[in-house]
Amino acid sequence: MPMFITIGYGDQQGYDRTDKAIRDAAHAHDAALQNAGVLMGVAGTPVQVRNPDAAGVETVQGPYLNAPLPLAGFAVIEAADLAEAIEKVSRTPCAVAHGVVEVWPLERR
Repeated sequence: MPMFITIGYGDQQGYDRTDKAIRDAAHAHDAALQNAGVLMGVAGTPVQVRNPDAAGVETVQGPYLNAPLPLAGFAVIEAADLAEAIEKVSRTPCAVAHGVVEVWPLERR
């Protein structure tokens, strides 16, 4: 079955202005996805890793990407197609609490 990487973006302000019942339903939806086997987690502090010409590892604390909303979390989901993946993430906290969720098809090589 096709795999998708999802990246959720959202901030506390958007979360707080969302009705509590909607937030609770979104968290219940996340719990159901996790119980169904979706690998999901909250984003921690990133580290950039470089190894130019395989000559030595360099690391820098902090994100490489910059977005209007902070990165909130990730999930790895299976879905029959992109439409099903979108349906699965459309009720998650980032999607309903004034954030956004990106869905990336994972192309295996």
